[in-house]
Amino acid sequence: MRPVDLQPIGDELAIKWDDGSESFVKFEKLRRHCPCAGCKGEMDIMGNLYKNPDKPLTPAAFQLKRLAMVGGYAVQPLWGDGHGTGLFAFDYLRQVAESK
Repeated sequence: MRPVDLQPIGDELAIKWDDGSESFVKFEKLRRHCPCAGCKGEMDIMGNLYKNPDKPLTPAAFQLKRLAMVGGYAVQPLWGDGHGTGLFAFDYLRQVAESK
């Protein structure tokens, strides 16, 4: 599953998928599902999760400044607060888009 078009519209990311379906994801939801190690954490070989302490997100954290394609497998958003280390693999992006 790959996006064929990604467009920010208002406070949402509109995604057209290669199967013809479309998704609309609020920027806040996308940011709160950031998969980077700083946001989601990392597991060691023993299965212990290491994660930064939760910090409150400012309104700038939900402002999409740029969306870059990474190879042929992911997109990388840059947020208004400067955060930009999350790589959303296409399958994970679809999962977030379809989640409640």
